[in-house]
Amino acid sequence: MAEDRNFELEIITPDRVFYKGRATMVEFNTTEGEIGVYKNHIPTTVIIKPGVLTITSEEKKIAALHSGFATILQDKITILAEIIEWAAEIDEERALASKERAENRIREGHEATDMARAETSLLRAMARIKSKK
Repeated sequence: MAEDRNFELEIITPDRVFYKGRATMVEFNTTEGEIGVYKNHIPTTVIIKPGVLTITSEEKKIAALHSGFATILQDKITILAEIIEWAAEIDEERALASKERAENRIREGHEATDMARAETSLLRAMARIKSKK
């Protein structure tokens, strides 16, 4: 009998259950770098950094994941996301404009510019753009 390689994946935002189902792998960015998780992963909790989330099950699903936390257990992953969007929900022109604004704020480097906020805006815009590819 073949071993079941699937685990439960639940992604929750403040206003909806974004995804609930089975997966064989999930990939996303953390503050420590990119992570790919399979069933039986060592239990841990990670902080999410803006980037592309890839869910592998019968087919690949792509989303832009902006921030939050993930709890990883051997048979379940729960992601508490501040913002997450399916690629189909993203307006690419708006994301490109946001990327350009953030790059300009960083490049100009005015004293009044909140650089951490500008860098986060840039990462979010890039995640949206990459998820559309």
